[in-house]
Amino acid sequence: MARDVQITFDCADPAGLSAFWAEALGYRLQDPPKGFESWEQALDAMGVPPENRNDASAVVDPDGSGPRLFFQRVPEGKQAKNRMHLDVRAARWLEGDARMAALEAEAERLVTHGATRLSRYEPAPPLNTGHIVMADPEGNEFCLD
Repeated sequence: MARDVQITFDCADPAGLSAFWAEALGYRLQDPPKGFESWEQALDAMGVPPENRNDASAVVDPDGSGPRLFFQRVPEGKQAKNRMHLDVRAARWLEGDARMAALEAEAERLVTHGATRLSRYEPAPPLNTGHIVMADPEGNEFCLD
């Protein structure tokens, strides 16, 4: 039986990083619990003090098909290169110059939302698909492919 997957990010700013990934993936902030019109209202009712209101955040695929991304505040910063990363399929069905142009456009868009461009890999045999390596606002590497 297949299982649901949630991808969890340790980070310094859950609200900021969740906003970035919602923009990058076309996701949206997870709705507050039933019975609450906003997260502020829910956190008030739960007695969460203001200094802990950015301890966690989550974004979800509006269609419900993609995994939930969960962001949790941790005290330590990122230490080294990710051992696992996300591939954002920004030009999935394109090839050659059209593919690289689409990836470049997406890289530029994400830079305006806080991403950093790290490197570009040109199309090469055997797959002939290039990609661009990026980092999110907290330095987590991901690829545009």
